[in-house]
Amino acid sequence: MEIARFSIVNLLLVISFLSIGGCNLVFKVQHKFNGRQRSLSAFTAHDMHRRGRFLSAIDLELGGNGHPSESGLYFAKIGLGTPAKDYYVQVDTGSDLLWVNCAGCTNCPRKSDLGIELTLYNPSSSSTSNLVTCDQDFCTSSHDGPNPDCTPDLNCEYTVSYGDGSSTTGHFVEDRVVLDQVTGNFRTASTNGSIVFGCGAQQSGQLGATSAAVDGILGFGQSNSSMISQLASLGKVRRIFAHCLDNIKGGGIFAIGEVVQPKVHTTPLVQQQAHYNVAMKAIEVGGDMLNLPTDVFDTDLSRGTIIDSGTTLAYLPDEIYEPLIAKIFARQTGLKLYSVEKQFTCFQYNGNIDDGFPDVTFHFEGSLSLRVRPREYLFDIDSDNWCVGWQNSGAQSRDGKGMILLGDLVLQNRLVLYDLENQTIGWTEYNCSSSIKVMDEKSGGIYTVGPHDLSSASSLRTGRTSVVLFILMLTMLHSFTN
Repeated sequence: MEIARFSIVNLLLVISFLSIGGCNLVFKVQHKFNGRQRSLSAFTAHDMHRRGRFLSAIDLELGGNGHPSESGLYFAKIGLGTPAKDYYVQVDTGSDLLWVNCAGCTNCPRKSDLGIELTLYNPSSSSTSNLVTCDQDFCTSSHDGPNPDCTPDLNCEYTVSYGDGSSTTGHFVEDRVVLDQVTGNFRTASTNGSIVFGCGAQQSGQLGATSAAVDGILGFGQSNSSMISQLASLGKVRRIFAHCLDNIKGGGIFAIGEVVQPKVHTTPLVQQQAHYNVAMKAIEVGGDMLNLPTDVFDTDLSRGTIIDSGTTLAYLPDEIYEPLIAKIFARQTGLKLYSVEKQFTCFQYNGNIDDGFPDVTFHFEGSLSLRVRPREYLFDIDSDNWCVGWQNSGAQSRDGKGMILLGDLVLQNRLVLYDLENQTIGWTEYNCSSSIKVMDEKSGGIYTVGPHDLSSASSLRTGRTSVVLFILMLTMLHSFTN
């Protein structure tokens, strides 16, 4: 599907970690719109343009909150360069490339409304930085062959274009990345390694805006160019990761490696797809199966179901959205519905939401189900005023009108496991303010990884009486072209 498209030149990331025996690593992560008042259109805009061996588990320290009227994306803090400087990068399972804004870039944001300090990466300020040229192996391997215009001193460049018209252009550099290594239960130590990443030279569209600016993007897609795939190809980590987004206390857990507790039921990933596509079989509302067209769950390029933590809401094609909404409100015929910003269905209700509205359950191949409670798909914007988190994908994007996209709205308060080695994905309802256990492959030890919140969302929340809704715009569904 081409809701948003990447045009990548010389995309392949080459990652070679310094020899670190048997370690687990930690990234610090926070929600992008952590505790901030936003408009619904800002959420929709976000969702549109997103679009020795050590075999370790990596713990990304999460922050923020998944409530639609308070938060948006999650981002991590990583160190780059020597001496290392901190950079805040959006964590995105819908893309692969790691890039940060660089010194001298055009239209790169210099400040952010997210309450973070932005830093431009400057290769000349790092003693371990090296330019990557077009004649290097990773650069030629990202094409069908060598670049005929390549000369030994020509930089390896990239261009990324998004469906909303935003784009980023730059070249690749190799430098040191600083990460947190898990050394025991709730214990970490700093470690570092050498990676090749994008040095952003020019941004356009929303990527240059200050309202939701971060330093760059860290992709967790499943292609060979993603960081996790590159690390795995070098024998550094398993191609397995998991996240648990805490929408109650804020923050949560993000770990790379084998999760041994809790146990998670899985469903197969659809093969030959660029994203985390799964096969949905049915939708149940309040105990009744929706009567839907037989082809609505097809898994071809124009249809299918994508799991994407980089998306805030959940998007359904018209054939599903209309009967779903009708069924949800079937028991509440007296409600007066109104529209916010011409795209959100809202209403006033002073009763218990979970008692007044039905659960929605998605059924997948392999007998895996995902139950979404009313308090998860409805969100309050003011005293007794609620809005529906389900969105009509056909109304948001012509290209993606047949797609089902499940974002943080339905993923929060669950441990979601992505097993790329076995090509499965799964989840279980979980208390994301508790802890999980991961395996250290070298020692065989089991370590406890706890939740994190870089800057507590609860302390940053503002009164909801003044919250202006903000959510949508179909996101970061990335298809790659050379």
